[in-house]
Amino acid sequence: MHAWTRLLSPERRRPSQRPATLFVNEARTEIERDFDRVLLSTPVRRMADKTQVFPLERNDMVRTRLTHSHEVANLARSVGIDLAFNHALAADTPNALRDVPALLATIGLAHDLGNPPFGHQGEAAIQRWFRDRAERILGPGHGLSPAMREDFLRFEGNAQTLRLLTKLQLINDEYGLNLTYATLAALMKYPVGADRIDRARAPTRKHGFFQSERALVEDIWAHTGLGEGRRHPLTCIMEACDDIAYSVLDAEDAVKKRLVSYSDIIAFLRHSAGDDALTADVVRQAEEEHRKYRHEQLSPSELNDISMQTFRIRAITGLMRAVAETFLQHRAAIDSGEFDRDLLSTSNAARLLDTLKQFNYRHAYRHKSVLRIELTGFRVIHGLMDIFWQGITDRCDPADPASARRSPYSSYVYGLISENYRRVFESPRNDMPMRYREAQLLTDMISGMTDSYAVSLWEELRELRDGHLDPLPPPTGQS
Repeated sequence: MHAWTRLLSPERRRPSQRPATLFVNEARTEIERDFDRVLLSTPVRRMADKTQVFPLERNDMVRTRLTHSHEVANLARSVGIDLAFNHALAADTPNALRDVPALLATIGLAHDLGNPPFGHQGEAAIQRWFRDRAERILGPGHGLSPAMREDFLRFEGNAQTLRLLTKLQLINDEYGLNLTYATLAALMKYPVGADRIDRARAPTRKHGFFQSERALVEDIWAHTGLGEGRRHPLTCIMEACDDIAYSVLDAEDAVKKRLVSYSDIIAFLRHSAGDDALTADVVRQAEEEHRKYRHEQLSPSELNDISMQTFRIRAITGLMRAVAETFLQHRAAIDSGEFDRDLLSTSNAARLLDTLKQFNYRHAYRHKSVLRIELTGFRVIHGLMDIFWQGITDRCDPADPASARRSPYSSYVYGLISENYRRVFESPRNDMPMRYREAQLLTDMISGMTDSYAVSLWEELRELRDGHLDPLPPPTGQS
């Protein structure tokens, strides 16, 4: 079987149970149906209230994790169309002209679904909570292997994404959304477990699955011809589009929030990378149009915004061209699994991208307004983890996860956890050690929250714990 036939496998873990006559006129391919399944899922809607850069942002012009994911999906799909139609990628595979763009759009939309509230600071908060309690919660005597411990000490949103789509988003069985093997394989940005991280290689600098999903991952590899440390070729494209989206568009959001101006970005690029050909070309084009706009009757604010939009278009165009060119240049090594870098760092766009990242770090990500709210998020997540840990572990029979809780407060808290998550935790088919199951239920619950829900729930549970409130129905919006 040809490699791309396996890489674009339309098979699902559970064969379709649809009546043969129900979709007699079905026009979608199986991989196109994957996009629709993800798009209509609850976790996608939750991303509207999850941080991209600026937590709890009230300005609806600033991107959320949802708008970011739609942009990544669109960029990745565009590259897929170019490669499939103009460069005959996977040409001998049925439906390649449709499946390549659809698969890239799907993984672009889904790539951040497992991220906890407050963005990457949420990941850091979860990791810190476990590190501070490692000996007591994850230490010897709880039956955890070193790899199982690392799942929590290095909690990773990418791994949570795979778990969310394959186990936690239940339809009517344990297969989650029952996506195709092709989509699941390409979704794994880091195809290694937490105990096999190697930061020297792009595919292994983080981990992409938990030990609870190891058997599932091995099944995915067997069906697609991949293996540990070997990415699906289309994953490289999605990663590059993600880099483009947050590097260019996060800078645009900083301008929209008036933390910086268009002129600040241009000055930084000239100073830091003015001798780079692509950077100089992007700046030149943006400045030519900026000078034209100065002759229009625009307010300073309008001039700033429209000039930034022009820069965004020029920068994305140059970066996107570099993605396709570099993918084709390294095609053989990517197909064989020998390519261990990321596309843009090996392209002529590396300097432009790196300089934009430096600008964002200095002037957006470390801005005092961002840091102040991130600190709030850190405190909220730690407070919620303390409370939900009590609700999970404070039960009459330690060996029975479904047994009654020992206090009304613990019972109330446990009841707030999504039924889907509790069902997986309590299932007799869950063969992970009990302490692993408890810790994973905790991370499932926390990572599924939106920013504002986490804050409101923390405020309610803290007051209830301290005896200032009577039990009330849980906040709406989470399931």
